[in-house]
Amino acid sequence: MSREWLLDEDGKPVADALVLSHPEQYDRLRRVCPEAAPTAVVAGDPCWDRILAARPHRDRFRRALGVRDGQRLIVLSSTWNPESLFGDGGGGADVLPALLPRLTSEFPADEYRLAAVLHPNVWHGHGPGQIRAWLDRAGRAGLALIDPLHGWRQALLAADAVIGDHGSVTYYAAALGTPVLLGAAPLTGLDPEAPVHEFVRTAPRLDVTRPLRPQVDALIAEPPSERPEFISSVPGEAASRLRRLFYDLIGVPEPDWPARLEPLPLPPYEPASPAVPLLALTSLLGPGEVQVTRYAGPHPASWTDAEAHLAVPEDTRETDQLPLADVVFRYAAPDDPRFGSPAAWTAEVLDRYPHCALAAYVTGPGSCVVRARAGGVFRLETGADPAAAASALHAWLAAGRPPAELVAVRTGTNVRPVAVTRA
Repeated sequence: MSREWLLDEDGKPVADALVLSHPEQYDRLRRVCPEAAPTAVVAGDPCWDRILAARPHRDRFRRALGVRDGQRLIVLSSTWNPESLFGDGGGGADVLPALLPRLTSEFPADEYRLAAVLHPNVWHGHGPGQIRAWLDRAGRAGLALIDPLHGWRQALLAADAVIGDHGSVTYYAAALGTPVLLGAAPLTGLDPEAPVHEFVRTAPRLDVTRPLRPQVDALIAEPPSERPEFISSVPGEAASRLRRLFYDLIGVPEPDWPARLEPLPLPPYEPASPAVPLLALTSLLGPGEVQVTRYAGPHPASWTDAEAHLAVPEDTRETDQLPLADVVFRYAAPDDPRFGSPAAWTAEVLDRYPHCALAAYVTGPGSCVVRARAGGVFRLETGADPAAAASALHAWLAAGRPPAELVAVRTGTNVRPVAVTRA
């Protein structure tokens, strides 16, 4: 709301109507550019109204992103200028590229789901091919790249926490009551009297010199209250107010049927399917239960008394890791003719990789067929990621335990049942 954007060279407003979402903006407009004040119309925020209307569908949006029960979804949000999270954050070094390998190293793959919302100008400024090239390794490690036009609102609704910057997406997240950490927080370019300036000034900061996971977990443990007061002064009314304005401007009678906003669509199903080698740490906890913690690297996490093995997806780009794998797994339909059958594929894998102790063909969100070199083909039914359950079974068999006695997999604090039967 500065004069050079609102007035033409003759000092007249460039717009017939300047739509605002809150009277607070009108008060600032009158102080900064009184000539444009007569064009102002407080009509709310249709984007916010669509978000509010979609709140009951949060669980569906989480399932669309493959977030399992007990998992936490961490959304990374970046606006488009050089001081953003995707830029240098005002500190001279790229923030997000430096964070990505640490996120996959410090956040266990079965306990956290990661997604990134990048401003459309980031995509179009660098080009989709360049963005995907820069984020390729992170994507193969499980980072979901959210559609910058049609999917970001749903991702915000699904999120457990947001690591963001001074962009509007981060502000929407805070308005929803989602815990927010600012990885970049420049105040330059923000109106000192604007609510977003106060938000950026006071919001918690991400300290990149410290471990990331404890900071996020502490943030989620004490979530902030919602801050919707300056998003829209008339929530739920944007459609009717905007349509009335538009028809008034063109001098046509407004229709007598209600104005409606298009509901947010349900995004396509995008489960986390890691395509990189995973460091799997396992511990036998008690009767029938195995703790599994898997990291997508690239830097190994520290551990104490856990056993470690390497679990590698067959379609990984890091093919040199396949001969070293203890567990090889694949996600595919059970009737995919390219692999013959789950039993045929598992036999082929054990024959090809002599070091591999167990091959797992994941046939669905809660099932897989595994073949153990020690003997036996088994079907696993579980509430955990079936590939994680396969790593649990590998640890169980390595300890000399009967396969049918494995009944549960623990990932973090979440315990999921496992049923092991001979196939």
